[in-house]
Amino acid sequence: MRTDDRPAAPAPPGPAATAPYRFAEQHTPPAPVRASEVAQTTFEHVYEVDPRLMQEHVLQQVFPNWDTLRIMRSRHDHLAWMHRHFAHRVVTGSELLAEVEAEDPGIPQGSESDTGPISGPVAP
Repeated sequence: MRTDDRPAAPAPPGPAATAPYRFAEQHTPPAPVRASEVAQTTFEHVYEVDPRLMQEHVLQQVFPNWDTLRIMRSRHDHLAWMHRHFAHRVVTGSELLAEVEAEDPGIPQGSESDTGPISGPVAP
């Protein structure tokens, strides 16, 4: 802050000062929309495990909105980098499912006979 009578120097060219940081604004994501029984979405194309399922072994972290969006926007670049450095070929999920079904044709697709609710087996 200037206290003398001299005029302030002109602002340098380029972007202006950034907006002030507001914790609540940066750490409060939009209202979640249920995507499935165990997943929700907050931002477009950002799917998360339902926080109710993340309360015992792996707690969710407080994550600023801008960091969630940064990670989401860079996922294709990261995947391309991983493929260039480590993958000799890309295998799709449908190829894996076809291979599993070919190995054990006795299991009908979508069979859930051995699975229980996400919270664990139901007591008799």
